[in-house]
Amino acid sequence: MTTVVLLVALAFVAVAGFAVVATPDPRRQAITLSLFSLSLALLFVALQAPDVAFSELTVGAAVVPLLVLLTIRKVGGR
Repeated sequence: MTTVVLLVALAFVAVAGFAVVATPDPRRQAITLSLFSLSLALLFVALQAPDVAFSELTVGAAVVPLLVLLTIRKVGGR
């Protein structure tokens, strides 16, 4: 059972990582980066590392995409 959960979580991470790389628009890429971070957090929970999962949720799924979107807004406005 544990192996199946890990394989499914790894599959989600692989698909989300490919989606981030394949997305050409920076705004959409920030959104897919957030989804990638969510899938990594799920993988960390499956690997029984809740502290790392919580850090990934706060930094990877919330702060980094927000900073990317704010930077695109600031730079794109010129």
